[in-house]
Amino acid sequence: MTCDNDLIVRIAAKGDGVTADGRHAPLAAPGDRMEADGGIRFGPHHVDPPCLHFPVCGGCELQHIDDESYADFVTGRVAGALAGQGMAARHVLPPHISPPRTRRRASLRALRHGRKVAIGFAEGGSHRLIDLTMCEVLDPRLSGLLDPLRDLLASLLPDRQGGHVRMSIADQGIDLLLEGLTVKGLAAEEALRDFAAAQGLARLTIDEGDGPETRWEPEPVTVRFGGVAVGFPPFAFLQATPDGEAALVEAVRSALPPQGAVADLFCGLGTFALGMGEGRPVYAAEAARDLILSLKAAAGRSGRKLAADHRDLFRRPLTPPELDRFAAVVIDPPRAGAREQVLQIAASKVATVAYVSCNPASFARDAAHLVAGGYVLESVKPVGQFRWSTHVELAGIFRRP
Repeated sequence: MTCDNDLIVRIAAKGDGVTADGRHAPLAAPGDRMEADGGIRFGPHHVDPPCLHFPVCGGCELQHIDDESYADFVTGRVAGALAGQGMAARHVLPPHISPPRTRRRASLRALRHGRKVAIGFAEGGSHRLIDLTMCEVLDPRLSGLLDPLRDLLASLLPDRQGGHVRMSIADQGIDLLLEGLTVKGLAAEEALRDFAAAQGLARLTIDEGDGPETRWEPEPVTVRFGGVAVGFPPFAFLQATPDGEAALVEAVRSALPPQGAVADLFCGLGTFALGMGEGRPVYAAEAARDLILSLKAAAGRSGRKLAADHRDLFRRPLTPPELDRFAAVVIDPPRAGAREQVLQIAASKVATVAYVSCNPASFARDAAHLVAGGYVLESVKPVGQFRWSTHVELAGIFRRP
């Protein structure tokens, strides 16, 4: 016998299905029913996962729900975080969901046992490594490098010790950073160079514990934003997918006033500062020295009207008199948010604020300060770049009435 209270009505923030009366059920989809013994009777939104490693691999939590339910989850994460702060956006725009096999950067673990090397994500809630034989989220260029890497690491990774494999797709191909290796002797050095050449790597960087050292880079490695090539430090931050980046940039760009200078805070390598297009004056601030120097050099080569400032916005946020010079502010802080900088923005006269976030909870907390300062949250654009995971991003647009 079933009742409405047995019906799974939504997916919680950590991926469990939730019944109408608040009970949680792992690996349940909306429309499933919880049976008396705790089992799940599948409903119309429950699908077969496309990856054989699901649900053990911690890279995905939601491959068992259909696309409609996943889009609803992404939107619900943003709306729910705002509701928790007693707010709602005037407009919740349709979510953007990245397709499978499009993620262009990954940080994986590697572990050697004898001649066998495992490479993959950790099991959910565990340190146990899942050796990937397939991956439905990574760009095939990245997943296709795993078998050759296993052969390489069998001799360079210390036995029964782990390391990290960090991969990004740059303009020139795969940028690979390997950490935790032991590279001793000419044979090991030659093996690295032969591997990089055979795989057509854009760059190979090794960190044996004393910092990264580049072993292979036929030409300077770059990534492009707004058509401008920017020098790319090893495993520097990139949005997870090209299409997700494009969705966020468009959400920001379409909200900006047609004229006037813009401040891009926590600018990184210039995703938004350069993505705004030519002609607009931009002030870009970033605390990471290598990133801001790369952006400054790229802006100079391209002739962009961009002032790059090496500035720690946590310790020295822009003040209201500094902010009031700008027609709009774009802010893309780290996962924890940017309370001190947001408080300064809330006290400013800036007409438009575009806030890009990788954490709906910290976004909602910061949004509450902006609303208390007189801003209206005009819209939010949810973005699911990390397909089938509970990690959700968004762009929120604030305006002064």
